[in-house]
Amino acid sequence: MTTLSTPLENKQEQKHKWRILTLLALAELLALAVWFSASAVVPVLTQEWGLGDSGRSWLTMSVQIGFVVGALFSTLLNLADRMPAKWMLSVSAISAGLFTAGIAIFATGLPLALFLRFMTGFVLAGVYPVGMKIMATWTQKDRGFAIGLLVGALTIGSAMPHLLNVFGGVQNWRPVMWLAAGLAISGGVIAILFVEEGPFKTQSPPFDWKQIGNILRDKDVMRANGGYLGHMWELYAMWAWISLFFLSSFEISGVGPAWASAAAFAVIAIGGVGSYLAGGWADKIGRTTTTIWLMAISGTCAIFIGFLYGRSPILLFIVALIWGFTIVADSAQFSAAVSELAPREYLGTALTLQTSMGFLLTLFTIRMVPPLQAWVGWRFAFAFLAIGPVIGIWSMWSLKRSDAAVKLAGGNG
Repeated sequence: MTTLSTPLENKQEQKHKWRILTLLALAELLALAVWFSASAVVPVLTQEWGLGDSGRSWLTMSVQIGFVVGALFSTLLNLADRMPAKWMLSVSAISAGLFTAGIAIFATGLPLALFLRFMTGFVLAGVYPVGMKIMATWTQKDRGFAIGLLVGALTIGSAMPHLLNVFGGVQNWRPVMWLAAGLAISGGVIAILFVEEGPFKTQSPPFDWKQIGNILRDKDVMRANGGYLGHMWELYAMWAWISLFFLSSFEISGVGPAWASAAAFAVIAIGGVGSYLAGGWADKIGRTTTTIWLMAISGTCAIFIGFLYGRSPILLFIVALIWGFTIVADSAQFSAAVSELAPREYLGTALTLQTSMGFLLTLFTIRMVPPLQAWVGWRFAFAFLAIGPVIGIWSMWSLKRSDAAVKLAGGNG
């Protein structure tokens, strides 16, 4: 059954809309604090649990796998339409907090931690995608800006463990897990108390395996997916390893480990500002133009940041901030582009396929950074991430030149 849409006509309704969306973004921010909670304390876990490169990688990769499995499970059962969206978001956020708390309580080694991290990713599939769905029920022409706000909140939430790490996690990892768990549970409480769906609510089309062939044959949707995959090639590997990069570089410069965690928080969190601003830019000047410029800058940073390794901490931090700002600012626009390009009858499948492909790709790049670092050192380890932006730029440039560009951002391309 489709709910009839009614426009948001007056200032009071607009005020109510943005209050809900702000609280939704806050709930997402708090819930996503658990995503990198274990990754942020990798140095101390390496010593306590005797982790190698593989173990350190799997602490992040297990969340990615859990998220993909959870997204497919949710979509196949059509849970986002069968359950009230705010309840699904709330239960998922609280569950993510409980699984993370379980690591602090029960985990004494990698096997149990990996299982709980997988389950954390599994339930987070009910947070971010469902949050995007709720956001879409409140927006039409300003959807790029609104999704940018949501991705910005996700980005800051992902950075939170590094900030928590500053206050003790460098020596003791359990308080970081406890605090991240508490933030996620708080996000779930906010969702159930204050979040609601908007007047543009419709039932999303279900996932349909048979439609995957249609998506793969849709050149314009696949061009947008090419941009997204190039973006994801770079993003999560940088987020996963930037803290260790700072820790190693700052040690050479005589800067304490707490500053490395603070720098990692700032570099990831500033992407939230980038996402917020890029949403407005994309609605005005076009999704293709915005994403091309952002990938060009982030790819350049990936190549050149290694040349500052072990040198001026301030200059290194400035370049890293530029990288952090641009590396995620384009993220929401790839999903927005697919929502504008894909036929309605397989939109749910198109978005699920995009997300699943992107997060599966991150498993490779996250895992590749440690052996590359061992082989060529931190000076060149991040440079291979620039492959992603190159492919992404080519894909979005092709989309910009196609006839389908008029469907994007209200005709802005």
